[in-house]
Amino acid sequence: MTRRVVVLDYGSGNVRSVVRMLQRVGAQVELTADHTAAVEADGLYVPGVGAFHACMSGLVGAGGDAIIAQRLALGRPVLGVCVGFQVLFEGSTEPTTISPAPPGLGLFSGVVRRLDAPVVPHMGWSGVRGAAGSVLLEGIADQRFYFVHSYAATEAPVSREAGADHMVTWAVHGEPFIAAIEAGPLAGTQFHPEKSGDAGAQLLRNWLAAL
Repeated sequence: MTRRVVVLDYGSGNVRSVVRMLQRVGAQVELTADHTAAVEADGLYVPGVGAFHACMSGLVGAGGDAIIAQRLALGRPVLGVCVGFQVLFEGSTEPTTISPAPPGLGLFSGVVRRLDAPVVPHMGWSGVRGAAGSVLLEGIADQRFYFVHSYAATEAPVSREAGADHMVTWAVHGEPFIAAIEAGPLAGTQFHPEKSGDAGAQLLRNWLAAL
């Protein structure tokens, strides 16, 4: 069965590569911020590049926060990627000229902060330590994925609601940081599946198969 995926269009960079990769793995894809389409799709892909607070402002301005909340209330899958993953946390220590600095969505506990590493940004291919039972990483837990980021979540989140277990996948750049989380219908990756070659394509296939 072909799955319908909306890539949330809220002004966060060039997402054409995301659309092409999702189409490559068999999804029917729409790039839009239309509320009804985004809520009713089988899957919602939340991209994000650039600065945390700018992405968060754009997301809220496009109604993306309400879309994500409504989908999760209905148990409908959401996948956040890169800064689209970071905004799922409570906030970020990244400097900003936006005042007041918008908080994150708070769907995962914790704050995104600058990596403590000799070289920042972390840019390139890195291995991950997949969570036991990971759906996203089934069959590819030993593969490398493509990262481009200076900030990351470095502490495992506590459950956002009773009974909501988190499967946390880790990577290391200077220090351990969260590479992916799966928590019921809500999932996210710090790395870019659309830039991660065959491994990224398989991760998206795994996500689509679970929708």
